[in-house]
Amino acid sequence: MSNRSRARLDPRPYLAPRYWPLWLGFGLLRLAILLPYRWQLGLGGLLGRLMQLAIPRRRHIAETNIRLCFPHLREAERQAIVNESFRSTGISLFEIGLCWWGSERKLAPLCHIDGLEHLEAAHQQRKGVILFSAHFTCLEIGGRLLARHAPFYVMYKYHRNPLFEAVMKDGRERRFLGAIERSDVRSMLKTLKQGHVCWYALDQDFGTVNAVFAPFFGIPAATLTSTSRLAKLTGAAVVPCFVRRLDHGRGYQLTLLPALTDFPSGDDQADATRTNALIENEVRKAPAQYLWMHRRFKSRPKGEADVYRR
Repeated sequence: MSNRSRARLDPRPYLAPRYWPLWLGFGLLRLAILLPYRWQLGLGGLLGRLMQLAIPRRRHIAETNIRLCFPHLREAERQAIVNESFRSTGISLFEIGLCWWGSERKLAPLCHIDGLEHLEAAHQQRKGVILFSAHFTCLEIGGRLLARHAPFYVMYKYHRNPLFEAVMKDGRERRFLGAIERSDVRSMLKTLKQGHVCWYALDQDFGTVNAVFAPFFGIPAATLTSTSRLAKLTGAAVVPCFVRRLDHGRGYQLTLLPALTDFPSGDDQADATRTNALIENEVRKAPAQYLWMHRRFKSRPKGEADVYRR
């Protein structure tokens, strides 16, 4: 189904008063994208600072993650990454607005892309392609910018708020070929077997089911084996794809790497270690742009204590 043939979001099921604050938030976000891009960066940074002050639990998680991953840094250096990571997260909210509602005219100058030929070469094999990515704060806008050059499907996590879920899915289905909920494995398999491209980022801790403990910054992290299993079941190529926000309002750098060779290897542990190393390498290029507020080390090997316990 083409993007143009999709029905528009019907607001009628979401008119109850409990949805009004969220409608207000979406309205403000749509107005914000009319501002100059640099203004959005500035306002997003201020919002991120407010989040840092207002959400101590998330601040503690970010501080813990950065302390674990960068033990060689001085405390002041780690705190600087924490501060900048919240600023980056605040900016990401404005980037969501740009992704869902921004105009092509406004976005075109912000896109800088390297390695598109790797995706094209993989797609020419007439098999599916898994665009292997990671949860950097500018992930959403990165997807929109890449979709200008190569259409693809996106995997996403269902949101418990019905209105947010409806608006998010509508925004993604208008900008991409389609949106597949991450638990809908059957649709994912079908889409890849049909030779389509799927954007896929599962570098988060979803527990130990269908996962192995693989090192991430030298720390055992529960890592899903889904990438290996999907590649094995469909024959899809795995093309790493990462996005980074550039300094001074210059936009975004999208980098696509050659399709992984000898993948899957038949060894889930080795494959997870390999993909975690790819992500770690990208995080080191822009540490503050990774989503540190997620409990990446929530699941622990047997006998290890909860690293986030205060």
